[in-house]
Amino acid sequence: MFSLVKENIRIAFDSIKSQLLRTILTVLIIAIGITALVGILSAVSALENTISSDFSSMGANTFNIQRYDFTSQRRSDNEQKINPVINYRQVKTFEEEYDFPFTNTSVSFLGTRSAEVKYENEKTDPEVQVYGINENFISNSGLEVELGRGLNYFDVENSNSVCVIGSDLRKALLSDVNPINQTISIRGAKFKVIGVLKEKGSTFGNNQDLRVLMPLQKARTIFTNPNINYSLSVKTDKKDMLEGAQDEAILLFRNIRGLNPVEDNDFGIERSDDLINRIGSITGVLSSVAWVISIITIFGSTIALLNMMLVSVTERTREIGVRKALGAKRSTIAFQFFIETIIIGQLGGLLGIILGILIGYIFAAAVGFNFVIPWSAMIWASVITFIVAVISGSYPANKAAKLDPVESLRYE
Repeated sequence: MFSLVKENIRIAFDSIKSQLLRTILTVLIIAIGITALVGILSAVSALENTISSDFSSMGANTFNIQRYDFTSQRRSDNEQKINPVINYRQVKTFEEEYDFPFTNTSVSFLGTRSAEVKYENEKTDPEVQVYGINENFISNSGLEVELGRGLNYFDVENSNSVCVIGSDLRKALLSDVNPINQTISIRGAKFKVIGVLKEKGSTFGNNQDLRVLMPLQKARTIFTNPNINYSLSVKTDKKDMLEGAQDEAILLFRNIRGLNPVEDNDFGIERSDDLINRIGSITGVLSSVAWVISIITIFGSTIALLNMMLVSVTERTREIGVRKALGAKRSTIAFQFFIETIIIGQLGGLLGIILGILIGYIFAAAVGFNFVIPWSAMIWASVITFIVAVISGSYPANKAAKLDPVESLRYE
């Protein structure tokens, strides 16, 4: 039995070689559908992995109060709703009055996205982000300190000239020395480095490792723009208390903003898991598009493979007659054509998987996402190509098996 299977596989490969151009075209048609499926699902997986890792690090028990929602609200006149900035007085009032149990409140603001940081005779390009933060910012943001320590309560209250730097900033300026207790300069002010953050990577082109975190009050003496917008982040130690903590935070902040009961919120509130769910709904649509495109293309490839095998049966009618005259059974003839169809289908699937993964990898590298091998897409691609081959090969194999040997020998 095994020798018969081996012989049929050899014959199948010989047949494929004899009609190479037709086989290549059919393989390419199959590969296009699989490439569309695997490529889009690879890109979607990279997007989901990056977004999930970024936001899930904040924890599902964290929510932010900021100037706008993740998606800006639109008025009926299609003009964007303009919310007032969240100022220092408002965040300090919130920090002092918000006393929901088992919560930590983080206050922060972005001083600049284009700071130039100096160390001795070296300096960076003007592309370093500088944040003013309180002692809870690092833990609430899902950041980790790799070397040294983070900012504490006394650093913030005493406005100490200390800072925590990102891993890329360390590589740029302090790679040859122990960064802890080294002095760097930002806008003429000197800061002692007390900690280095663990590498986070970049998201949507935003490098999260090229930044400086300094005490909130100290940052306010350097960045004196009157319209600075602050952000609040609240983290609960107990996940089941998140809803209550969020409701109380909204009520308190509405009072701080002076809103009456009938007015809508003029600020945004976002939970990290809300963002993940929103991204999930977007990627779900992209996945559906990938399936629609691939199914349409695969339907065409099924017809192409079926036609190719029918032509092959017609061209090899005399060969089938000779084999039957020599004692070949119907099942043997059918299996020969069936295995040939399976091989062509799997070649197309393999090529499509390789091209799809390559497209997904190039996309992830281009936009800075974390590429992951789409195992589920690869499994589905293999299953689909097998089903395509079974559907396309059944009728031609059955037709070849039923040919009359005498009539086949007469065929010219």
